[in-house]
Amino acid sequence: MKLITAIIKPFKLDDVREALSDMGISGITVTEVKGFGRQKGHTELYRGAEYVVDFLPKVKLEVAVVDSMLDQAMEAIIKSANTGKIGDGKIFVTNVEQAIRIRTGETGEQAI
Repeated sequence: MKLITAIIKPFKLDDVREALSDMGISGITVTEVKGFGRQKGHTELYRGAEYVVDFLPKVKLEVAVVDSMLDQAMEAIIKSANTGKIGDGKIFVTNVEQAIRIRTGETGEQAI
């Protein structure tokens, strides 16, 4: 099992959710986060004063998948989150040693 953590632009959330749903992936955890990478924020004007916005709003998705669906899920996220512009985000994949569904006690792949 793998845990996919994707940081994407907020307006791409519905596209990514739909792409994963079309694959049969229904369990997604979404967190609103702020951060920056190479984009390094931007400047804005407010009442004539210029200020720097260091941390840009992003959305963090966490999706647990079986190993056989990993490549498909990553491809779906990449295609649906891509705008071709800086700040599209990142995907991180980590191993999941164990998963347990609290309600039923199911473990392993049956729990996800």
